[in-house]
Amino acid sequence: MPIHVGDHLPKGVFKVKTEDGTQDLSAEDYFAGRTVVLFGVPGAFTPTCHRNHLPGFIENAETIKARGADAIAVVAVNDHHVMKAWAEASGGAGTIDFLADGSAKFVKAIGLDQDRTEEGMGTRAVRFSMIVKDGVVSELNVEDVPGKVTNSGAATIIEQLGEK
Repeated sequence: MPIHVGDHLPKGVFKVKTEDGTQDLSAEDYFAGRTVVLFGVPGAFTPTCHRNHLPGFIENAETIKARGADAIAVVAVNDHHVMKAWAEASGGAGTIDFLADGSAKFVKAIGLDQDRTEEGMGTRAVRFSMIVKDGVVSELNVEDVPGKVTNSGAATIIEQLGEK
């Protein structure tokens, strides 16, 4: 069952690759005590994710943070090496946190996973965005149509954050 507004995010661990090597990042610690915009994509470097979804968050990061977000993060069912490469190739490194959910444990725990086995992709995240305040989902946007960014993009998040 998918997560809903008002729900606490589940415990989980992301992998991140830093200059110091690979690190585990607890979801509980990452979201605690702050407002985070989290968006999920089916895959790093995939056409819609790379050309349409991610760029809006990079281009609007200052506005999103000026409206109250402490951080912006993207999660995908890719390994930490791919996510680091995507951060660097996209120009999002240092602006967006790239969280690897290589085994899909987190997206399964929030009920926003999808089976793309027939396409050769295995389990992936559905396309979504949310605002998380101190670990609690305050806004949730899930795309209904694969390959489209209609309600989970940066413009929707900016509107939901409102004026500061």
